[in-house]
Amino acid sequence: MLGYYSSLSSEVYDRDKPVGSSFGDIEYYTERLAACTGRILEPAVGTGRLLVPLLEKGFQVDGFDVSSDMLAICRENCQKRGLAPQLFEAEMESFSLDEEYGAIVIPTGTFLLLHEREKSFQALQNFRRHLADGGKLIVDVFLPGELELGRPSIRKWDLENGDVITLESQIVEVDPVKQYRISQARYEKWRNGKLIQTELERYPLRWYGVEEFRMILEHIGFRDIIISADYKFGEYPTRAGQTITFEAAASKKG
Repeated sequence: MLGYYSSLSSEVYDRDKPVGSSFGDIEYYTERLAACTGRILEPAVGTGRLLVPLLEKGFQVDGFDVSSDMLAICRENCQKRGLAPQLFEAEMESFSLDEEYGAIVIPTGTFLLLHEREKSFQALQNFRRHLADGGKLIVDVFLPGELELGRPSIRKWDLENGDVITLESQIVEVDPVKQYRISQARYEKWRNGKLIQTELERYPLRWYGVEEFRMILEHIGFRDIIISADYKFGEYPTRAGQTITFEAAASKKG
């Protein structure tokens, strides 16, 4: 069965987006979390790109991911820096903890990997349950600019030991009614001209209209919703391809 973020793709992710690399989100999230007094949870924590800088700035952050390979790299990245956060394997729609958090953060559109509408609703409801009253959900989404099938892209990474990793990816399915697309990626690792490892993975991506997502959050029980584009607080998005950040407070009433 095809999954995503196995060992080779996790290695590529850590190289391509190492700890501390920012798209403007680390600075933005740091500023927006400054008033947070409780613990913070990062679902889909990956290899710790955002988690580690937040920990180093003194925030108390727990994290989880569906990928054991991503978590293994995240733990290693934390240990190298003398950090020991609570990390565990779980899914956004079904994790269950006794903790109530002051904030839950999901940067860079990772939430959109939940391409099935019901699971995405379950995840948002689960986030609300795990937030203290008034706790903040901060989540990035985006509107995809590319929805055409069969246009592959190829990337390459040269490793320190002489190995080479290649990635070929393309969109293989688009459902405009259910609002998702699926990309297929082939990762290959080469050594001295010989293929030594390969992974074939499928990456789903859901999208939402801006006001649609606002209404979903309100329906689930969030309030005081602020929408920002490209990490400019309160600046409403104007085009596809922008990073759209929703910040919302959890209400425990009703």
